Amino acid sequence: MYKTYLTNGKQLSFEKAQVMAIINITPDSFYDGGKFSSVTDIIKDAEMKIYQGANIIDVGAASSRPKALSVTVKDEIFRLKEPLTKLRKEFPKMLISIDTYLSEVAQFGIDHGADIINDISGGELDDKMIDVVAKHQIAYVLMHMQGTPQNMQLNPTYENVVKELGDFYKGKIDYCKAKGFDKLIIDVGFGFGKTVEHNYELLKHLHEFAGFGFPLLVGLSRKSMINRVIHTSPVTALNGTTVLNTIALQNGAKILRVHDVKEAKQAIDLFEFYKSV
Repeated sequence: MYKTYLTNGKQLSFEKAQVMAIINITPDSFYDGGKFSSVTDIIKDAEMKIYQGANIIDVGAASSRPKALSVTVKDEIFRLKEPLTKLRKEFPKMLISIDTYLSEVAQFGIDHGADIINDISGGELDDKMIDVVAKHQIAYVLMHMQGTPQNMQLNPTYENVVKELGDFYKGKIDYCKAKGFDKLIIDVGFGFGKTVEHNYELLKHLHEFAGFGFPLLVGLSRKSMINRVIHTSPVTALNGTTVLNTIALQNGAKILRVHDVKEAKQAIDLFEFYKSV
């Protein structure tokens, strides 16, 4: 059993799998970009997702879809400031995660009440990121990505994707521990510099990454690794998402990062009951 993390004065427990609800305050995310017309809409969406069973709200102010345009620190903070401030005020006990790979944005988020930093680059795109989370001892999602969002899907290549990611995590974990920091959550980065086949190989071997001793987060929601196999689209990929989330739970996932909270919570509840009998 993984230890409970104390992060920004709140407890993040892994006794049961958790639901991380995606809130994209971006104009260009692959599924729900441009969804919100006001901060009031963001608060209402968060309220609904919390009611449906979300344990964590993950707020992203810059899209990381393939070929997404990069956003400046200034613009990302500008997009984030008002929604984060109001979310923190409205839901003071809720765990809030900031989806960013920029250390200045992470610092801003922590200063304004964020409890988790969710970094798609695992510190590779900003070498100050791990120093920031280590300084504040804040829970940190350490994700793997080959390349950048702009080029990651052009020609992802591995000799052995499971081994290479294992080597990546071993190095990163040792680096973090050397800084006195170990509040890590591992995310293998489905769809981030991987082919469809790479993604399914990682899903099949997900339990091996649990061997590092840290909880696993999976982000499979409505992704192309579903759509390219069963010929759906992001809009029609909910059933495929639930199927893969269930496989991920069986293989050791402890956080499901999703657009659809109710269905993810149901998958977890059914899985937990299945385990208990």
